[in-house]
Amino acid sequence: MTSESDLSRILAQISSLPPTSPQTASLLSKAKLNLLHLNCLVPSSNTPSSLLSLARRTLETGALASIRLQNPEAFTRYYQQLQPFYELPASSYNPKATDEEALGQRSKVTGLYLLLLLTKGDYAGFHTLLEGLEVQAQGEGLERDLFIRYPVMLEQWLMEGAYDRVWGALKGEGVPSEEFAVFSEVLVVTIRSEIASCSEKAYPSLPIPNAKNLLFLDSEGSVVSFAENRGWEVKDGRIYFPLKQGQDIRTEKEILLASGQVIENTIGYARELETIV
Repeated sequence: MTSESDLSRILAQISSLPPTSPQTASLLSKAKLNLLHLNCLVPSSNTPSSLLSLARRTLETGALASIRLQNPEAFTRYYQQLQPFYELPASSYNPKATDEEALGQRSKVTGLYLLLLLTKGDYAGFHTLLEGLEVQAQGEGLERDLFIRYPVMLEQWLMEGAYDRVWGALKGEGVPSEEFAVFSEVLVVTIRSEIASCSEKAYPSLPIPNAKNLLFLDSEGSVVSFAENRGWEVKDGRIYFPLKQGQDIRTEKEILLASGQVIENTIGYARELETIV
């Protein structure tokens, strides 16, 4: 017969494993089966507070493990299963628990989900969730929550085209935890794609060294590979951007106007390029 102590032992096993251990997934499946047998996979008014805390901890462990294993689909499922637990008042859990214990890993899991929405380009979902969080917080403490503030800042900088600031945040000490760092490369790809699209509109061509700096690439060989994947022409040390169908040859004035945003948004990066690289 399944008991709370069985579930606690499984969680202890998971915590003793390396973050990306292949055993984690099977242990999590076993833990969720135990939750089902204990009738607490979904909380109810009859669920004891000790079991509520254990069930929430199990799902949070699964959510964070899914991020480390780079499985966003599994993370999304855990996030959705956690919502009924997060909607319960703190008093439903151990009445003697501190505020931090009562909230569990809610801020971290929610911040990671915001970041996941950002990497997928789901800005509507991002803002819908953020507005709900602001209503719940009633204007208190949300801006001080590092796990929530981090994706919010990144989204603002992406919307402004301040890619150098996003790059600095991804590579600096401001990353809130190791789970958030998993998204770094995904966001770098997003930034690179945005800059590439702007560059296609702004310039007829660019020298390969300039493109390397703009696109946050490590070598000129990487620039050539990236250019080939996007269908750009590489010739005589320059990249030539193809005109879109129906697009006329750009005048000098149009090029200057269009390139203004690219130059403005990358100048900070250019100034600090040596320290970043």
